[in-house]
Amino acid sequence: MKTNNNNVKEINKLIKEYSTGFDYNVKETAIILAAGHGKRIKSQTSKMLHKIWEVPTVERVVNACSKGLKKLNTIIVVGIKAEDVIKVIGKRKNTVFAYQQVQNGTGHAVQEALKNIRKKYDGNIYVLPGDMGLINDKTMRMFKNKFVKSNADLMVLTGLYSGNPENNYYGRIIRVKKEDINGNPSGKDYGKVIEIKEYKDILSIKDNELYTVNFNGKKYGFTKEELINNNEFNSGVFAFKYKPLKRLINKLENKNVQKEIYITDLISVFNKNGLTVRAVSPEQQYVIMGFNNKSVLKQMENIARKMMYDRIKDIVQIDDPDDFFIDESVIDEIIKADKKGKPLDLKVGKGVYIGKGVKLNYNLTLKKNVCVQGNVIFGKNVTVWENAHLSCFPNQKFIIGDNVEILWGDIIKGNIVIGENSRIESSVNMTGSDEFPLRIGKNVTIKGTSYLFGTIVDDDIFIEHSVLIKKKVDKLIKKNGEIQEIRFFLPMPAGIDAIESLEDCNKKNGAK
Repeated sequence: MKTNNNNVKEINKLIKEYSTGFDYNVKETAIILAAGHGKRIKSQTSKMLHKIWEVPTVERVVNACSKGLKKLNTIIVVGIKAEDVIKVIGKRKNTVFAYQQVQNGTGHAVQEALKNIRKKYDGNIYVLPGDMGLINDKTMRMFKNKFVKSNADLMVLTGLYSGNPENNYYGRIIRVKKEDINGNPSGKDYGKVIEIKEYKDILSIKDNELYTVNFNGKKYGFTKEELINNNEFNSGVFAFKYKPLKRLINKLENKNVQKEIYITDLISVFNKNGLTVRAVSPEQQYVIMGFNNKSVLKQMENIARKMMYDRIKDIVQIDDPDDFFIDESVIDEIIKADKKGKPLDLKVGKGVYIGKGVKLNYNLTLKKNVCVQGNVIFGKNVTVWENAHLSCFPNQKFIIGDNVEILWGDIIKGNIVIGENSRIESSVNMTGSDEFPLRIGKNVTIKGTSYLFGTIVDDDIFIEHSVLIKKKVDKLIKKNGEIQEIRFFLPMPAGIDAIESLEDCNKKNGAK
């Protein structure tokens, strides 16, 4: 795919702006491959920015590495939709971006990434695809520990495919057989990783042809059927010692069907140079799932939802395990509160959405299809009824006092405080801005088709069928001791000169 020079300049400018530098004292470096086309996903959005549980897959990979490997350099290789990917990741400590202008394979992407290590470096390199949205910090810690303890020069994280072999499009892990092609025992080499054979290259082998490879002076043979039925596959996650990787990375060639430079070819290159190659599989196979189409992405989303549900199913009452969303950071806070012996008694209806930044509280009930987003801070004993929407911008706070009830279909957004014991009935729309915040006092009732913007309401006020824009509503006590209620308050209309009745309009036209 060709890229015009002006676009390249803009991308390089953005890379310079968002890159924060490489720390040569940090011995762990992750290279995230996020430059691919993602043609089969059939979307204008970058494949790497498709979301799992509301977080872009590439961001999930970056987060898993930073949490699992602790002190870390990160190099993110961008290409297609580079600007979008860079901005989503943003500025992070010890993070640099590398631009793969022409997508020439995973090996080529790693070559581009390594150009950012310009000085003498002695550490470990971890390479991961940016679409592996279920990878987690536990898996990365395990992979690092296995690699370090093995003293291998290269380690690959492998998966075990359980479906129809012909639907397994991943590269196969080719290991040493018990006997070579001449019937001689392989001895201590048995089970070692020889190479990874890409699926498309396997398909190009003739049906009656034997595929042979040399390993430690012996030749091993594999039929096309054997290779296709081999269920151990390459996940795309690798660990390398930096020095041999740097020395051998440029020996990769594009002698394959795709005419691309594969990172997988490094296994045979390392073996030919007398280096040690190992492989390990994760405990849960789902963590190495990647996707090329929307159906697999949906499967990954379902797996993520089940994991989230399993974390809190005995803490929170969730009406429909298959239809809810609670941001991971909010789930973490729920679990933290539970561990402190502070059960929240949360009730979550079908279709409820609870976004990042929301602060939950004791005895909160969110009915069907309630959406809560932003820095919404709940008091105790709050009930929000069906289809209500509560939100604010990142720089704002929306505070809800104790014993508040918000009814069906209300839309309440922005810089807002609702005092305790207040009741916002159905068909109410309220907004508060930074310049004109909305402040609702204690024991307030708002009902009917009412709209409030940037208004301050005293305690104990009753409002019905009113439009209040940038008003101050005082608590006025009548002579009989009752508090003055606000009903049918409407502001003066604007633009009235542009409006006329259809009857008058028809009369005018008829007169002509």
